[in-house]
Amino acid sequence: MPTIFVCDDEADILRYLDKLLRANGYLVETFPRATDLLARLGTGTGTVCDVILQDVRMPDMDGLQVLKLVRERCPQVPVVIMTAHGTIDDAVNAIKQGAYDYITKPFPKEKLLGMLERLLDHRRLAEENRRLREELQRGSSGSDSIIFRSAAFREVYDLTLQVAESDANILIMGESGTGKELIAGALHRNSPRRAMPFVSLNCAALSDTLLESQLFGHVRGAFTGAVINQKGLLEEADGGTLFLDEIGDVSQAVQAKLLRVIQEKDFIVLGSTRPRKVDVRFVAATNKDLMNEVRDGRFREDLYYRLNVISISLPPLRERRDDIEPLAMHFLDVSTRRMRKGVHGFDDTALRMLLQYDWPGNVRELENVIERAVILARGGTITANLLPLGNRKEAAAKTGSVPMVGLDEVERQHIVSVLKETGFNKSRTATVLGISRKTLDRKISEYSLGDERVE
Repeated sequence: MPTIFVCDDEADILRYLDKLLRANGYLVETFPRATDLLARLGTGTGTVCDVILQDVRMPDMDGLQVLKLVRERCPQVPVVIMTAHGTIDDAVNAIKQGAYDYITKPFPKEKLLGMLERLLDHRRLAEENRRLREELQRGSSGSDSIIFRSAAFREVYDLTLQVAESDANILIMGESGTGKELIAGALHRNSPRRAMPFVSLNCAALSDTLLESQLFGHVRGAFTGAVINQKGLLEEADGGTLFLDEIGDVSQAVQAKLLRVIQEKDFIVLGSTRPRKVDVRFVAATNKDLMNEVRDGRFREDLYYRLNVISISLPPLRERRDDIEPLAMHFLDVSTRRMRKGVHGFDDTALRMLLQYDWPGNVRELENVIERAVILARGGTITANLLPLGNRKEAAAKTGSVPMVGLDEVERQHIVSVLKETGFNKSRTATVLGISRKTLDRKISEYSLGDERVE
């Protein structure tokens, strides 16, 4: 759960933001004075929170001096400046000195929450890329992160290693949660580009404007709010691999710009007119049938064939049941180590339930189920009552088989189950399910769950 520090000398503002942010799934600490905030941050260069909201004018210290000290102590923590209309110049100066962005009081809650969600998504992506670079520097092959026993997935992995050595663009296809990003990472680690960056972007999580800004970068003044130059992920990935997840959700306008990059090996930063050369291998992934999207006019045929030089299809977990047990044991080990709990295995009934369940959310759902079970476990063994598999587990226990239930209904039941477990906190629910808040809202609408506490 992300932690946000709020520093403002107005008590009403602190109370309002504390209530608003907590209601939306954040942990919050408030500070009425700049000195209180600096004391909480300490003197080291650590990461004690995820975002800092700081007023630009503080009575006990100059706001820009506070920003300077915050950046020295926590350089990885983004700072959002809060400013009144009469102090916007101060906010712009703060941006120049390293603040992430600014927001003008009084601000609509939707604007603040949207900014925080985008900021945290970007920070998560940067952290994932940093970990991947460290893994490459250690010389890790990454094979330990791909767990399988089945012949079906062995074919996929062997094909991945075979095509990794080429420089061809790759299209990875499969349902959500099947491990497409893991395969993309394996392609990069085993390619001649392994010493260069691997950059990942979830296209479905961003609006068109933000997606273009993330991909191509922008210059100051390119659009409202673009107060500094920003390097795009294409430039970040130069010489390496760019992984575009959920490519099927990209708009036609962005598709056209991507096609140019692939064909011409250059791109234009938003707000600029000068092309920049780039050398990137594209790996794209989708859970959609892109040929159907092409036939229906939603995806460019020329882009499809540029991306789909070689295709890799990932089987869903229900079609490789031999992998369920080793994956479950792997996630159990990861969760128990992280939570420091003495849970060592599954009882026979629980293991049978895991093997018989169809896993509509695939490996990601399995990981979430195991993590939840470890959190709730009181003894050293995971039992069937700790597995939130709905009515399917009782039916399976009686019949020894999986009842005939549509996947849509299973997904609906699982979303409802997680919503209940999180106290109907949508942000936390999206995190547990491994999807974006935007995708969760779409699912809630699709299944007519509404905003009420559904049963």
